[in-house]
Amino acid sequence: MKAVQLGKSGVTTTALGFGGAVIGNLYRSVTEETAFGAVDAAWSAGIRYFDTAPHYGLGLAERRLGRALADRPRDEFTVSTKVGRLLVPSPQTADSRDHDAGFDVRTDQVRKWDFSADGVRRSLESSLDRMSLDRVDVVLLHDPDDHWTQAAREAYPALHELRSQGVVGAIGVGMNQWQMLQRFVEDTDVDVVMMAGRYTLLDQSAAKSLLPECQRRGVSVLAAGVFNGALLATDDPGSNAVYDYRPAPPELIEKAERISKVSRQLGVSLPQAAIAFAAKHPAVASVVLGARSADEVSRNTDLFDRRTPEALWRDLDEAGLVPCG
Repeated sequence: MKAVQLGKSGVTTTALGFGGAVIGNLYRSVTEETAFGAVDAAWSAGIRYFDTAPHYGLGLAERRLGRALADRPRDEFTVSTKVGRLLVPSPQTADSRDHDAGFDVRTDQVRKWDFSADGVRRSLESSLDRMSLDRVDVVLLHDPDDHWTQAAREAYPALHELRSQGVVGAIGVGMNQWQMLQRFVEDTDVDVVMMAGRYTLLDQSAAKSLLPECQRRGVSVLAAGVFNGALLATDDPGSNAVYDYRPAPPELIEKAERISKVSRQLGVSLPQAAIAFAAKHPAVASVVLGARSADEVSRNTDLFDRRTPEALWRDLDEAGLVPCG
C-alpha cells in the first residue's frame, strides 16, 4: 500500500489507516480475539498506520493495539495516539459502564481534561505503558475545542519540544471541527491534522479554507469520520441512520439516498464513494477507517482499492449534490 510522508516530518503513513476506537468497545463490546483479528487483517492488507487514544475505551483500545502489534517489526508501522485527557482511577464508579461516552467498558477510571505541559508528558508516558511501546510516531492534541489557550500555550510547546528531542516524530491536532484546526495550522508548526467528518459527501466545510491552507503550508491531513457516523456506511441509510453520533436529520438521509442513487448508476456503492471522495483530495495523506473485525477490515480495504470513475464526481456535481469542481 502506498506510503505517504506526513508534513515535513520523517514519519510515513499508508494511504489507508486503521482507526482504533472501535476495538475500544465503541458502542458495543468486542472480544479480544475479534479485536486482534481486525488488526491482523489490517496488517495482511498492507495497512501500516494505526491510530488510537486514551479516550477510546478508557485505555482499552491502546492496550489491545499494543498487544496486537507486539510481534510486528517496530520499524514497519506507524502509531499515533492523543493527549489532552488523563485517565484517573475512580474506584467509586467502577461498577458503572462508560455508556455516556459511547464505550461499553467499566468506568474504573475517569477522564480529566489536561492540556498542560506536564499533562501531555504524563499522558504520553501512560500511553506508552498501556501499549508496551518504546515510542509513538505521531502525537495529536485531542479535541481541544474548549481549551484553546492552554492547548496552544502549554500543550503544543510541549509537543514541539518532544519532537525537537526526537521523542516523537510528528505532532498535530485531531478534532471534529475545522476552524480550530486551521488556527493551529496557521499559528503553530504542526505536521498533521486529523479532521473528522468535515470533508465528506455530506459536509465539505473544510474544503474552502482549511484544506488549501494545509496544502500551502505542507501540513498533511488524516481524514477520519468519512461516513459521518454510519449514514454513508451502507447503500441504504434508512430512517434510523446516525449522523455524527446522533440520529440523522431527515433531510440528510434523503440527500444520502440521492447520492447513493447517482453512485449506483455508475456501479459505485455509497461507502465506496465516501471513501474515494476523501482520498482524492491532494491534502489528504490517509483515510482512517475504524473496524471491529477482520471482515470489516476486508470490506474497507476492498472498497478503498476499487476504481471510482471520474464521471461520478461530475454527475454528483451536476446534480447539485456534492461540489466536486
